[in-house]
Amino acid sequence: MNAQANNTEDKTQELCEKLYLAAKTSKTRRFHALYDKVYMMDFLTNAWKQIKQNKGSAGIDNESIEDIIQKGEERVLLEIQKTLMENEYRPRSVKRVLIPKPDGRERPLGIPTIRDRIVQASTKALIEPIFEADFLECSYGFRIRRSPHDALEEIRKTMNAGYVVVLDADITGYFDNINHNKLMGFVEQRINDRRILKLIRKWLECGVIDTDGFHETDKGTPQGGVISPLLANIYLHELDKFWTDQKKINGRIVRYADDFVILFRNEYDAQIGLRMVKSKLKELGLELNEKKTKVVNTWRGQEGFDFLGFHHRRLLSKRQHRYYTYKWPSNKAMKSIRGKIKNVLGRKATLQWSIERIAQTINPILRGWMNYFKYGNSSKKFAQIDNYTYTRIIIWWRLKHNNSHRCYYKLTSQDYKNVGFQVLTGNIIYTSGQSKAQG
Repeated sequence: MNAQANNTEDKTQELCEKLYLAAKTSKTRRFHALYDKVYMMDFLTNAWKQIKQNKGSAGIDNESIEDIIQKGEERVLLEIQKTLMENEYRPRSVKRVLIPKPDGRERPLGIPTIRDRIVQASTKALIEPIFEADFLECSYGFRIRRSPHDALEEIRKTMNAGYVVVLDADITGYFDNINHNKLMGFVEQRINDRRILKLIRKWLECGVIDTDGFHETDKGTPQGGVISPLLANIYLHELDKFWTDQKKINGRIVRYADDFVILFRNEYDAQIGLRMVKSKLKELGLELNEKKTKVVNTWRGQEGFDFLGFHHRRLLSKRQHRYYTYKWPSNKAMKSIRGKIKNVLGRKATLQWSIERIAQTINPILRGWMNYFKYGNSSKKFAQIDNYTYTRIIIWWRLKHNNSHRCYYKLTSQDYKNVGFQVLTGNIIYTSGQSKAQG
């Protein structure tokens, strides 16, 4: 079974590599005869493995991953293949749910059905290499072998090279305001297969269903769709090209999906850059959030900015007598992890749990947060979260034992460690050339 699965992955990988090389060789080539590859069982099988691994909830048809497993995975994939082969595939409307944000607001998330996610994943795997050949170095979000930490490291190096005035940009409702016709025009620059184009158009226009009923979608692409990150990158690739090609001013853009900063050597260039970005985004039917977009002068550390969860600021190195760029978890990130810890320990039901079960519940939360923020100058922030977690455990311990003051002293810091709680302190990883000063 494993040998067969590996063979399937090898075949799809080989085809994707050929498409990438062909696109890289010719910047004007448009690809056709792709649709029949979407329903190849190799692609569908790999797509299903991805969807199953990512888990996720059911769409409007209420068919879950467990339901598909119970019905028979091969049987369901054959059913999907048949609808695609006979041109009978019709995507269902997207289920819209609202996800709470740390600031109290809600973020709309669109959930396609499992079957639609499988077809999207198969299509994405096929066409992504073509567009990947065009994407520029300044783009880091949702790309193969690229991560947020690559973008963060580029910012650190660029600022240390003298680009210390930062345009910290925020696009208003990006995923909700993508113009469908413009997006399809950008896709058509590389894809000439009418059936692939028709598939993408169907996903864009299939509508959403929420508690108020059905809503048409004449713009935007749902956050939660498997293919949405690729489409979002294709759309903002136009901004990347515009900025990279312009020769008016010197500024370096670093973009992660719809979040981006542009780094300049002086404020004059930054103000011109801001006007240029506004003009280009207007062409794309987008606009900057005036309240959240700002020009920040980080030269001597008076100001800093938040990007990808980190706060970036220049600090004076007493040893070398010059300013360097540092990063540590932002106030928003600190508030978020405290909220998650409090959410677990603040529930009355947990008073019935053993302290070992508390550790098993909290550790994945702490570990996931630590693994992201350990690539930075985060020692002080890590110590603060360690202290916060320990204090919350003490409060929980006292409540569990009927507020007996005597029990407060029974849970020592050594006991805490012996239970196996994840300790953040001491887990910082410094990249090459990164100072160990703490933020």
